Amino acid sequence: MIVPGDRVTLVGILNTTPDSFSDGGRFEDAEAAVARGRELATQGAHVVDVGGESTRPGAREVSAEVEIGRTRPVVAALAAEGIAVSLDTRKAAVAEAALAAGAAAVNDVSGGRHDPKLLEVTAAAGAALILGHLRGEPAGMQDAVAFDDVLAEVIDELGASLERARRAGVSELVADPGIGFGKHAEHNLALLAGLTRLKRALGVPVLVGVSRKSFLGQLTGSPVEDRDLESHAAAAVAVFAGADAVRVHDVAGAARAVAVAGALRGAAGNATP
Repeated sequence: MIVPGDRVTLVGILNTTPDSFSDGGRFEDAEAAVARGRELATQGAHVVDVGGESTRPGAREVSAEVEIGRTRPVVAALAAEGIAVSLDTRKAAVAEAALAAGAAAVNDVSGGRHDPKLLEVTAAAGAALILGHLRGEPAGMQDAVAFDDVLAEVIDELGASLERARRAGVSELVADPGIGFGKHAEHNLALLAGLTRLKRALGVPVLVGVSRKSFLGQLTGSPVEDRDLESHAAAAVAVFAGADAVRVHDVAGAARAVAVAGALRGAAGNATP
């Protein structure tokens, strides 16, 4: 399983894009990307999440061919070394190429809405699927954000995405509430605060991705390149609230924060009322 129940899964971020918000341009070269993937695994990442298209606010979509060219060689090389790889994509063709190259999972921030065929491709490969919550497309997702009750609405919409994936035949599912995807700071905070309720309602493992995101910078004033401390604090809160996996840039630091949060979660669960 990509997110087993006996640990908090650390998912290391590896962007092969020129324009990702934090590390865009650093790992465009396949050799550099593979070296970074190895480094993430050495630092403690259980899964390396390879992406070939930026989904930051305002990002423009790239073709499946470009995405495949960026990601397939990296996925193949890491998988050949026994490193568990997930492929961060919204497109069925890109997912199919990565799964054929050895990826163990697909991570779709759109929750299977952008390209519904992705659900069938993942099911046919017997792979795991991480479904994120996102309204609309990354290019305009921050333009008209509106929620009456963000926690309830995300639970309902993610639940519908999970059900579509089940109907398509996907057996291993993980839910991601989409922190920072079409949401303002107050929505992101409400989702983190309500994570226990979200996990209970959805009934599947939950992955949380807060690493270096803009709402953390709004809280502390830190620039994107200096937000790891805030990221680790938010990840620890998420784990204490029940997150089964966290998606992070700084794996080594996150591993330490998660170890403390996981121990505290265990102590709270064993406490006598």
